[in-house]
Amino acid sequence: MSAADRNKRTVTLLIFGCMTMFGFGFALVPLYDVFCRITGLNGKVDLVAATPSEVVDHSREVKLQMVATNNEMMPWQFRPETTEVKLSPGEMYQTAYLARNLTSKFMVAQAVPSVSPSEAAPFLQKINCFCFERQPLKGTEERAMPLVLSVDPALPRHITTITLSYTLFDITPEDSTQLTLLGRSSL
Repeated sequence: MSAADRNKRTVTLLIFGCMTMFGFGFALVPLYDVFCRITGLNGKVDLVAATPSEVVDHSREVKLQMVATNNEMMPWQFRPETTEVKLSPGEMYQTAYLARNLTSKFMVAQAVPSVSPSEAAPFLQKINCFCFERQPLKGTEERAMPLVLSVDPALPRHITTITLSYTLFDITPEDSTQLTLLGRSSL
């Protein structure tokens, strides 16, 4: 085999390798989501409203810790109204997370929840959550974003503390036609 043939073969293998890695990178996201759903790892939670339990287990209490973080480039103040509460499984609890747009321009945010320990994620029932929808705020606007939740009485007894964490991401459309669709063209 000549040097030109070896070079051509090497280039072909490199191109094939790059294309394979690129395709694998795209496949990782849905595979990761499936893996998390099956194993319950990473505290991934559903972003749909739950039906509240009709039974309250007054024989025990669960400590619920609430945490808020901003994505690296999110210029908002974001915090829970209450950082910790004790509730009985099945008991409904209503609170809010407080957000303030620190900029002078209209922005849209999306909150992404995470639950720790991950084993508790299926048992934390969000009945009404600001994370179900996008959160638009005008420049310097403040808002209390509602959260109504309960802990399923079927929560394993060894879990006594659950941490509910929200990360806030900037999803403001760059295109002004998308702002019009949001009904915010005059902002």
